[in-house]
Amino acid sequence: MNEDEILKAAENANMIVCGYTFTRTKDNYIRVLNIRPPFHALVMSPDRDVYETSMDDIELSIVLGYWAKNKKYMEENAYAEVL
Repeated sequence: MNEDEILKAAENANMIVCGYTFTRTKDNYIRVLNIRPPFHALVMSPDRDVYETSMDDIELSIVLGYWAKNKKYMEENAYAEVL
């Protein structure tokens, strides 16, 4: 990924946690992208059902943990305050 692609992914994300962008699709899937090399990706349901991934089991476990702890911030009325 080049710098412009990384910037676009970050700008379109609903949430970014530890270098992973989380973006809700029109079909209500969650697309996750590691915006640092090696740029692994994941498509899952909001209930953590994995449909497609290029992540190994360890990275997948970490990302699913990030999702479990932070998914509340992707709800429509939720927001994060920037200090």
